[in-house]
Amino acid sequence: MTKFPTNPILLVDDEDTWLRSFSLALKSNGIDNIICCQDSSGVPGILASTEVEAVAVDLAMPGISGQELISLIAGKYPDIPVLVITGMGQVETAVDCIKNGAFDFFVKTNDKNSLVSGIRHAIQIRELKRENSSLRTRFLQDTLEHPEAFAPIVTCSKAMRSIFQYIEAIARSTQPVLITGESGVGKELVAKVIHDLSGRQGEFVPVNVAGLDDNIFADTLFGHKKGAFTGADKARQGLVENAKAGTLFLDEIGDLTAASQVKLLRLVQEREYLPIGSDVTRKTDARIIAATNVAPGSLSEPDRFRSDLYYRLRAHHVHIPPLRERREDLPLLVDHFLRQGCQGRKRPSVPAELLPMLSAYSFPGNVRELRFLILDALSCSGDERLNIDRIKEHLPPKPVILARKAISDEAVKLGFGPELPTLKQVCRELVQEAMRRTGGNQAMAASLLGVSRQALNKRLNKVHRIRDEWA
Repeated sequence: MTKFPTNPILLVDDEDTWLRSFSLALKSNGIDNIICCQDSSGVPGILASTEVEAVAVDLAMPGISGQELISLIAGKYPDIPVLVITGMGQVETAVDCIKNGAFDFFVKTNDKNSLVSGIRHAIQIRELKRENSSLRTRFLQDTLEHPEAFAPIVTCSKAMRSIFQYIEAIARSTQPVLITGESGVGKELVAKVIHDLSGRQGEFVPVNVAGLDDNIFADTLFGHKKGAFTGADKARQGLVENAKAGTLFLDEIGDLTAASQVKLLRLVQEREYLPIGSDVTRKTDARIIAATNVAPGSLSEPDRFRSDLYYRLRAHHVHIPPLRERREDLPLLVDHFLRQGCQGRKRPSVPAELLPMLSAYSFPGNVRELRFLILDALSCSGDERLNIDRIKEHLPPKPVILARKAISDEAVKLGFGPELPTLKQVCRELVQEAMRRTGGNQAMAASLLGVSRQALNKRLNKVHRIRDEWA
C-alpha cells in the first residue's frame, strides 16, 4: 500500500513515549509515512539525505535545541514547514519561533487532534506550493514533461494544452480532483491520464454512480460482511478496496442522493469508510477523482449538492471544453476515427464538404457523437468514398439563410399589446427566434442578429440560467 504523504513526516522529540504517541495518532489518521528521531543532533543528517514533507520538533531537548533546529531548517530548507511542540510554560518562546520561521505551534497535551490537523494543513500547503511552482514553469516555458501520456486525447487546441499543463502539475497530488464538462467530452479519458501520471502503483477503478440508490452505492463502494443483509451469503470487498494505492474514479457524482453524499464526504475527508454490516472502519489511500456533466455553478447550490463535499472534491478542478469551442480539433478527430474504423480495410476518400458541414454543427454529444457519426458512415461506405449522406441523415436540416441586408429603422415594425415587454424579454425572444431559424447553429444565429458569437453566447447563458431558475 502506498504511504501517505509521499515524503515522510519527521518527528523530533527526546522522549520516546511522546514519539510513539504522536506516531500512533498520525497513523490512525492515515498519515503513515513517518520518521522518528529521538536525538536532535541527527536531524541535519536526515534532512541532508532524505526529502521530508514537514518537521515537528519539541522545543526542550538536549543537544541541539528546538529553536536552533528551527533556525537551521528555515535557513537551509525554507520550503519545509516546521511545527513546534511545546510545554504549557513555553508559549511565549513558541511565538518567538513562529516569528523566526516556524509554521505553527502546539501545546503538548493528551489530545493529539490539533497536531494531526496542523500536519495535514502543512502537507496541503506544501503540495500547493509545489503545484504552483510547477504550473508557473510549464506556462512560462509552454512545455509538457510527458506528452506521451496525453496521446489518447486527440487535440491541437491551445485550451486543451493549458489543461494538460495543469494536469501535469496536479497529477502527483493526493488531493481529490473534480472534472466537469458536457457528456461526451472525454472526462473518463482525462481521469485515466491523471492516474497514469500520478505514479500510483494501484489500479484505476472507474464506477458510474448515476442512478445508484444509497444501499447499492454503499455496497458497490464499501462492500459488505457475510450475513450483513438477506442474500449476503459471502463477504464482498468494495471498489474502494480495489482502488487501494490507486485511483477511484466516480463518474456522474451530481446524481448522488443526499445520504450517499454524507458517506462520500466521510471517505473524502477522513479517508475511511465502513463496509455494510461491519463495526470496524477501514482506511484507504485511494486518490479520488470525481466527474459530472452538471455545471460547477449549479453543482455548488446547497439544495442540490452538499457544499462541504463539493469544495473538498474540488481541491483541483479540470473543466473540459465542449467540441463546439474547439472546432480546430475536427480534422484531427475525423482522421483519428477513420483510422480507427479502417483497420484491415481500405480507407475511403473524404468528400471536401465534410469538414465545413461538421464545423457548422453544434455537436451536443461532443466527441462521442462525432465518433458515432464517422464510424456509422464508414460502416455504410464502400472502399472509394465516405458515405457523407449517412452523416447528413443524423444532422438537423440546414436552414435557408438569406444574406443579411441593412434594414432601416422605418422598416422595422413590431407589434405590441397594451403592455410593453421589458428589454430583457424582447432580447430573449429575439435570441430564441434566431436559434430556431438556424436550427441551433450559434454562428449563423449571431450573423442573423448582427452580433459576435461571444455576445450571443452570453445571451444564451442568461436565457438558460433564467429557465433553470423557473424549472
